Amino acid sequence: MDDKDDDQRLPHRLDPNQPCPLETLAELGILYWKLDADIWETDPELKQIRKDRSYSYEEVVNIHPDTLPNYEAKIKSFYEEHIHTDEEIRYILDGSGYFDVRDFEDRWIRIETKKGDLLVLPAGIYHRFTLDTTNYIKALRLFVGEPVWTPYNRPADEMAARKEYLEMFAASKTTAVA
Repeated sequence: MDDKDDDQRLPHRLDPNQPCPLETLAELGILYWKLDADIWETDPELKQIRKDRSYSYEEVVNIHPDTLPNYEAKIKSFYEEHIHTDEEIRYILDGSGYFDVRDFEDRWIRIETKKGDLLVLPAGIYHRFTLDTTNYIKALRLFVGEPVWTPYNRPADEMAARKEYLEMFAASKTTAVA
């Protein structure tokens, strides 16, 4: 991802573009599935993922200037770099946007999300979210138990979730390289 200060909703690709393979995302602890969003309510694959990962709570959110109260402030807050103490699970039912995540060298990786993408960000990973220029996304938010969605803005390096993330994923990356 480039470091330009242009509109956050633009693709911000490097020149030349450097696509990020799914293996790199997996090394960061990010899980990804491509599902059929048209059948999300009855999809057996989604049902199995929810069962395997104990996702018991769901909520559908529509993010658009006409549907989200205090839209501009919310979009700005989503784009602040932060972590969570729990996984962030988003299944894109319609529309599109970008999740930006930090790699282990503290560089941004921009993940374009579209209809059918199910993305799981591990607790403790620095990230942010923005819509793209369509200004619309409809997503299923999944949680283990009651929803907890508290962002902890950077710096949050002393939080247990961040330390556990680094121990689990950065340590395994170092071991794989050694």
